[in-house]
Amino acid sequence: MLKILKYSFYDLMRSRWSYVYFVFYLLLGFVLLFLNNDVSKAVITLMNIIIVLTPLIGTIFGVMYYYNSREFTELLLAQPINRSKIFMGQYMGISLSLTLSLLLGLGIPFIAYGLFKSAAIFNFSLLLVVGSFLNFIFVALSYNIALSTENKIKGFGYAILMWLFLAVIYDGIFLISLMVFNDYPLDKFSLIATMFNPIDLSRILILLKLDISALLGYTGAVFRKFFGTNMGMLLSMCTLILWVVFPVFRINRKLRKKDF
Repeated sequence: MLKILKYSFYDLMRSRWSYVYFVFYLLLGFVLLFLNNDVSKAVITLMNIIIVLTPLIGTIFGVMYYYNSREFTELLLAQPINRSKIFMGQYMGISLSLTLSLLLGLGIPFIAYGLFKSAAIFNFSLLLVVGSFLNFIFVALSYNIALSTENKIKGFGYAILMWLFLAVIYDGIFLISLMVFNDYPLDKFSLIATMFNPIDLSRILILLKLDISALLGYTGAVFRKFFGTNMGMLLSMCTLILWVVFPVFRINRKLRKKDF
């Protein structure tokens, strides 16, 4: 699996899209810091961008790499190599290359603007950790979709729909549910519904750390009330880990049954 991982990682790092992704975050970091001239404010602004953009990029890269490397993957499957090791190596290679672009692209400008001397270093570190989790989660989800659909166009369509649902539609349904059932106790419902969406969960995790959970309104108040900052963060982090584990488990299960 390590050789497949290294091949996928270096293959993607040589791709021009990886450079575009890296340069985009690099320019974004410098522009935000130039406009705000304050590391703490730049971290808050950056949160809204990473929460939405990172899942989208992870989804597109995951599906695109699966379909574009299908012939090479079929060649590998003809060799005496465990198919689980092939796909896990590819999955880890994609996720790590995207995470490296994110870390370097944002890390360089913030370090240049004196991140290590700022009190926002822990908030910025948490932001990068959450962004890395979102990379691993959405690459795994996109691989699940690609493995389930042979048609490339359908695969891309389902993957984008999945991102759109979790990034936009889910919030709308959640808010409508709160309004419709306003007369009933909704504390547990809010907590559970938030955990079922990794994007919302990541947003709450960062907002709790930034101590601006009031921006979340009802959901943020409930989260802080029941779990407090440390417990809420621990629970959120454990749930994000499960969001990585379950899609990866399903990939392995799908591989055992799939006829290539």
